[in-house]
Amino acid sequence: MSFRRGVVRQSKFRHVFAQAWKAEHCLDDVRVTRVTWEGPLCAVNPKFMAVIIEAGGGGAFLVLPLTKSGRVDQSTPTVCGHAAPVLDVQWCPHDDNVIASASEDCTIKVSVVVILRGLDHKGINQERCWIWQVPDGGLTEPLTDASVTLEGHSKRVGILAWHPTALNILLTAGCDNVLCVWDVGTGELVYQLSDIHPDLIYSVSWSREGSVMCTTCKDKTLRVIDPRRGTVLKMRDKAHEGTRPMRAVFLADGKILTTGFSRMSERQLALWDTRDLSEPMAVQEIDTSNGVLLPFYDPDTNMVYLCGKGDCTIRYFEVTDESPYVHFLSLYSSKEPQRGAGFLSKRGVDVNKCEIARFYKLHERKVEPISMTVPRKSDLFQGDLYPDTAGSEPSLLAEDWIAGQDAPPVLVSMSGGYVAPPSKCSTLRGRPKQQPQSNSANSSGIGQSNAAIETENEGMEQVQVGRETEGAVERGKKEATLSLSSRLFPQDDQLADILTEIRALRALVLAQGHRIDVLERQVARIEDGDV
Repeated sequence: MSFRRGVVRQSKFRHVFAQAWKAEHCLDDVRVTRVTWEGPLCAVNPKFMAVIIEAGGGGAFLVLPLTKSGRVDQSTPTVCGHAAPVLDVQWCPHDDNVIASASEDCTIKVSVVVILRGLDHKGINQERCWIWQVPDGGLTEPLTDASVTLEGHSKRVGILAWHPTALNILLTAGCDNVLCVWDVGTGELVYQLSDIHPDLIYSVSWSREGSVMCTTCKDKTLRVIDPRRGTVLKMRDKAHEGTRPMRAVFLADGKILTTGFSRMSERQLALWDTRDLSEPMAVQEIDTSNGVLLPFYDPDTNMVYLCGKGDCTIRYFEVTDESPYVHFLSLYSSKEPQRGAGFLSKRGVDVNKCEIARFYKLHERKVEPISMTVPRKSDLFQGDLYPDTAGSEPSLLAEDWIAGQDAPPVLVSMSGGYVAPPSKCSTLRGRPKQQPQSNSANSSGIGQSNAAIETENEGMEQVQVGRETEGAVERGKKEATLSLSSRLFPQDDQLADILTEIRALRALVLAQGHRIDVLERQVARIEDGDV
C-alpha cells in the first residue's frame, strides 16, 4: 500500500465502513456448492438472489427474494434443469426476472449446471447455455424448463457476461478457449472468437458502452478485443507474472483494473491505461495469500472491492485521476472465510441509510449480507453519493449493436429510492423503450396547496410536486400496460393487477411523504415568526 505522511487526501468515501447484518437477517442452512471453480457462485439484483448449491445427481441453484431471511427449508424450490453442477449464474441487467446459468455435464461424471452437455440430433457433444425466467413472487415449484437454450461450446462453460447496454446480447466463455456472443432473443450465435486465446480464459469484462471487452487468459496475457470485428486491439504479455489466475474489469473511464500474482506469489492489484499497455499506471502488493482476488467495480463511486476466495476480508479502494491512482480505503474483516460473494447492483441499495454497496457473503451453510455505508448525519437524500445510475432500460436493440452502434447506459435517478419496473421477461424478443437521461428525481408528489401558510418559494415547490404527481400517475399507468407477467403467465392476470396497484400505492406513499416534509417546513417557519 502507498501512504503519504502529513497529507490527508480529500474524499467523501474515505470513511466508508462495512457492517454485517444481524443474524436474524441472514440466510441459514444454504448448502453452498463445493465446486472448485474460481467464480463468485452468487448473483444478486434488486429483486432476487441466486446461489449455486449442492445437488445430488445434477446441478441446481437457489433463487430467493431479497426480503427472505432465516432458515431456508430443504424443500425450497430450486432451478434444477441441469445434469451437472452449475458454474456461473448472471442476472440480466435489463430484466430482473431473467437469469442465465452455465454448467458442465458429461455422461460419465457430474460437473456444472447452467451449461449442459448432451447429445444433439447428430450425436455430437454440445455445451448448452440456459436462460430462465423467474416469476415476480419467486419460485413456487422447481424450475426445470429453460426459456432459451444456447448450444455452441464443445467443453464446459464457466463464464457469463451480459452486455451492459444492448438488449439480449450475452457473452459466454468456455474451457474450449472460445468466446461466443449470442442474441438471446433469437437464440442465434452472432460471433464466435475461437483463434484468439491459446489457453483457458480466466475472466471477461465489457466496457461501459459495450463496444469492446477485456479478457485474461492462462497465458498471462491481458487482451482488449473488439468482438464485432473479431480482432485484438491491444494486448499485454505477463500482466502479472505469477501462474495463478488473473482477473480484469473495465472501469468507467476506459482504464482496466487487474488482479493477479507476482513471481513470488504475492497478490497484486494493477491499473492499466488502454491507450498504452506497455507499463501499468499503478501496481500495489496486497499480501501473500493463495486465494484468487475477485474484483467488484462500482462505476458510480469509482470504487473497487476485492474479495478473495477463502479470505476473511473484503478490501476496498478508490480509483482517481491523481497519483498513485488507486487509493486504499479500508477493509472489512471477519472470522469466517468466504466461499464466494454476490454484489448487489446500485439500484437495490438503501439510499436512506447512505448505503453505497452491499455484498452477500457465502459461508459453508450461510449467506450473510454486508453493507458498505458512508457515515452522514443528515436524513436528506445525499445526491453527491448517488449520481444517476444505470437503469434497467436498454439503450440499443441487439440488431443495432450487431450493426455497429454503441450507446451509453440509460441513467435513472436514485432520489427517493428506486422502484424497479415490472418484469419484462417476454421482451426477450421485444424492443427496448428509449428514455431520455435525466438528473432529476422521478419521485412523486400529490396534494393541494395550503394557501394560508405557504410562502412564495414553497408555493413554486408545490407546483413542482403536483407536476411530479401527474408523472407518477402516468408512470403507474405505463407500468401497468408494460407488465409482462400477465403475458408470460395468463392465469396470473389477477395477481398482476394486484402488484400494479401495490406499485401505485407505493408511489402515492412516497409522494405524501414529500408533501408532509413541505408542510412541516412551513409550520416551522410560522412558529419561528419568519412568515
